[in-house]
Amino acid sequence: MRGPRVTPRSVLRFARWYVRELTGAAGYDRYLARHSEHSHEPPLSRRDYERRRTEQQMENPGTRCC
Repeated sequence: MRGPRVTPRSVLRFARWYVRELTGAAGYDRYLARHSEHSHEPPLSRRDYERRRTEQQMENPGTRCC
């Protein structure tokens, strides 16, 4: 039995997904999708979203060391 076929395109797609998840860039896309379903107000700009996300991380550091 063979596993899934690995192509250069699938490797690049995985690398793009991984980098976006690692850097948090995909978070804004998830925010927009969730916001469009549940809110009637305009969404935050990317800049305001990132600012708010950073403020929340500073207030609740969780497992981060600093």
